[in-house]
Amino acid sequence: MNIIGKKTLFLSIAGILVALSIFLIFVFGFEEAIDFKGGTLWQFQIPQENPSVETVSQFLKSDIKEIGETVINYDLTHDTFLVRLRTTTEDEHQKLQTVIKTKFPSFEELSFQSIGPSIGANLRKNAVKAIIFAIIFVSLYISFAFRKVSRPITSWKYGVVTMISLLHDIVIPAGLIAVLGHYLGVEIDSNFIVALLVIMGFSVHDTIVVFDRIRENLSLDRGKTEFGTVINNSINQTMARSINTSLTLIIVLLAMFFLGPINLKYFTLTLLVGVSMGVYSSIFVASPLLLVWHNLTRK
Repeated sequence: MNIIGKKTLFLSIAGILVALSIFLIFVFGFEEAIDFKGGTLWQFQIPQENPSVETVSQFLKSDIKEIGETVINYDLTHDTFLVRLRTTTEDEHQKLQTVIKTKFPSFEELSFQSIGPSIGANLRKNAVKAIIFAIIFVSLYISFAFRKVSRPITSWKYGVVTMISLLHDIVIPAGLIAVLGHYLGVEIDSNFIVALLVIMGFSVHDTIVVFDRIRENLSLDRGKTEFGTVINNSINQTMARSINTSLTLIIVLLAMFFLGPINLKYFTLTLLVGVSMGVYSSIFVASPLLLVWHNLTRK
């Protein structure tokens, strides 16, 4: 497959998707969960009475008015209620349990997580730092690992191209989540940050496989073949491996998305999109970018 011959098309597609995603992020922003903005997430079951979401919602709003605004979701797979409300103290937590048990005796609490606004802001800041540091250190490692490759392109350029590819892989799913947050109320939480870091891990793995084959072929070829041809051959030699490895993960993620718990649905969706973009970037973005950079510096 002549990937290098169609590099302009592939890079244009990637550029358009990234630009669109950045635009959507700036326009819509993100809906933040309690991890980042503070609040309480309460998960419980009411197995015997089995009330509807409307019944529970009406009860909370009419009988426990002091808890303020609430958002209630129901997980059909596990028959559990997920309630989001303002930050609450332990005394308020105990009062909530007592009051709801009088209405629904079979009430069973599964989890109760409350985070203050200041802690949420700190978590948000640390999450951003984690992503930035991960991208920088991965790029530095690639530059170091390919330090013996000096012809026809220096090792630090492998690191920079890796950084660009990683940004491509996380910006696109982030743009999708921004749209879903605006229209469907999908929130980002610590799971979203974990998903982005996992995406980077899988993406850089596939990219390194291709880069390593390029390094190996350059060493064997000793300058007899054009750099573009070496890159194209290297991509074709590793393409099946990259696709098959990622496809096994995508199958598992699809099963999780359709059959897994509701609170992991959009975590799984983020991984699905990110891993797919990682496959695309490792084949159609990273290595062609190396050639484009090489051609520009030769002029």
